[in-house]
Amino acid sequence: MSKRLQGKVAIVTGAASGIGAETATRLAHEGAAIVVADINLPGAEQLVARIIATGAAAAAVRVDLGDEQSITDMIAFAVDRFGGLDILDNNAADTRLSATRDVGVEHTDTQVWDTIMRINLRGTMLACRAAIPRMRARGGGSIINMSSGSGLTGALAPTAYGVSKAGIITLTQYVATQHGKEGIRCNAIAPGLIVTEAASSYASGPFGEMMLRHHLTPRLGTPGDIAAAVAFLASDEAGFITGQLISVDGGLLAHAPYHADMVLMKPGH
Repeated sequence: MSKRLQGKVAIVTGAASGIGAETATRLAHEGAAIVVADINLPGAEQLVARIIATGAAAAAVRVDLGDEQSITDMIAFAVDRFGGLDILDNNAADTRLSATRDVGVEHTDTQVWDTIMRINLRGTMLACRAAIPRMRARGGGSIINMSSGSGLTGALAPTAYGVSKAGIITLTQYVATQHGKEGIRCNAIAPGLIVTEAASSYASGPFGEMMLRHHLTPRLGTPGDIAAAVAFLASDEAGFITGQLISVDGGLLAHAPYHADMVLMKPGH
């Protein structure tokens, strides 16, 4: 694997497991010093131990995206530990409430709505805000915000999650516009169905089969697919890309909504 991130310092939030863990590992393999940030500090520390065992530099820090001071402290930790900040991957999001209590608009609990907005959207904004002056001091940097296909289309649920992810897309454009001349790039990624360990149970059943019919690829996504996109956007190879949303979804949203049904109507299906 190339070392195109050699000498860079990166923070990955929500990095104790899933997409975040895969991304932190990928960035470390590409040469970056990694701050593994998560509300689950023991999990973050376990990943750091595995990364260090490969010869890369890494450190763990606890962060609560609902707490402004915690986010500020995370950024300061990275700078104090590794001397600066070049890459911020805002990967973390509230998925616990989204999976259990985030329902349709008519029945939305305002406390659930406010909590998801505070963590997903406000937390991403605060991380960007704290990182920008640190990146400016380094002559620039790359911010990658994690949106979702849920932020691009309507669905029965989860409503607050989808709206928060739509807001992240617009936030990305504002950060890119306001700080591009300072060498700070900001892009967003919209994953499709990514088969993490947490998602494997339903992704391998009827739901996963249904989703696969709507993908243009012959498989569903993996955490490595997202990690590869983050690594590219973090690198100088993406130096002319900013303010963009990149869908990493196997073509899930690239076609007419009746595409899967039309395929089934073809002879032989």
